Amino acid sequence: MSLVEGTIARIGPLDEAALTQARARQDQLTKPPGSLGRLEELSVHLAGITGQLAPPVEQKVIFTFAGDHGVTEEGVSAYPAEVTAQMVLNFLRGGAAVNVLAAHVGARVIVADLGVAAKLEPHPDLWDYKIACGTQNLARGPAMTREQAWQAVEAGIAIFQRAAQEGVHLAGTGDMGIGNTTPSSAIAALLTGRPVAEVTGRGTGLDDAGVRRKVEVIERALEVNQPDPSDAWDVLAKVGGFEIGGLAGVILAGAAARVPVLIDGFISGAAALIAVRLAPRARNYLIAAHRSAEPGHEAVLEQLGLRPLLDLQMRLGEGTGVALGFSLVEAAVKILNQMATFAEAGVSEALE
Repeated sequence: MSLVEGTIARIGPLDEAALTQARARQDQLTKPPGSLGRLEELSVHLAGITGQLAPPVEQKVIFTFAGDHGVTEEGVSAYPAEVTAQMVLNFLRGGAAVNVLAAHVGARVIVADLGVAAKLEPHPDLWDYKIACGTQNLARGPAMTREQAWQAVEAGIAIFQRAAQEGVHLAGTGDMGIGNTTPSSAIAALLTGRPVAEVTGRGTGLDDAGVRRKVEVIERALEVNQPDPSDAWDVLAKVGGFEIGGLAGVILAGAAARVPVLIDGFISGAAALIAVRLAPRARNYLIAAHRSAEPGHEAVLEQLGLRPLLDLQMRLGEGTGVALGFSLVEAAVKILNQMATFAEAGVSEALE
């Protein structure tokens, strides 16, 4: 059995006993039932994911994967493709937004090259899993081969498993890749059934004419490639990206290890759509950190059946929303385990 197949086979259902225990404890804590809203729901979900009433949350890891996209030749981004490699170096120097927010919540950032279109010098903090120097132009043919799609997902699994050797209690997905909202919109259109124009936004800051051109490019890509929406591998290969496939692998590996996986914005959402098509049970292990300002993200979250923890009109990617989401996850776990019950505190319960 391959790494991908074995990982998918290990993804089980949520732990019903832990869910029941967590719900019962929430009802005994010194507060009116339901008064902490989503924090209560989140704590119960975390118990079901991990199978523990007190899930560990100390070791938080954001997986920020980088890859380039041949479709940038079509003018779908406000920034040149060289920015991908430049931002990877910025991550490694600790100068990006995700570095700042990760440090703020005590999270580790793993930066991996899945397909940057430049030769990056070896760096102790750069995980080199490059599949190719960027994808092909999806507007003119498949973005990658089916074998490369498999390699991308496998790389994500391998990276998670390597990181887990040092401990991963909470995982988060992040991305860097100029032009990557274009494949994400293509994936979203295919796997949600929404019109391309409805799931396509400004990305890094396109004007109205740029958005119209981007929609035309995606529609042309779907016509040229004819991806099969019922085959996630076909969708990933024909209109995806290496970093998107890698993040799908992280999601699968996290689910198999019973680790909560927080997904960031639109690109992470596209990766989650792929992962859940490959392994429907993986959906139970996902937490949407926030709702991106990209219009397609709402459709993605609706398709996945996820409610975001935050809505701050962010659209940067990198794993920035995940970092903020981590703090809420920690808070939910602390509420469940550090609050006193009515019996422990000697507080009278509500009248019947």
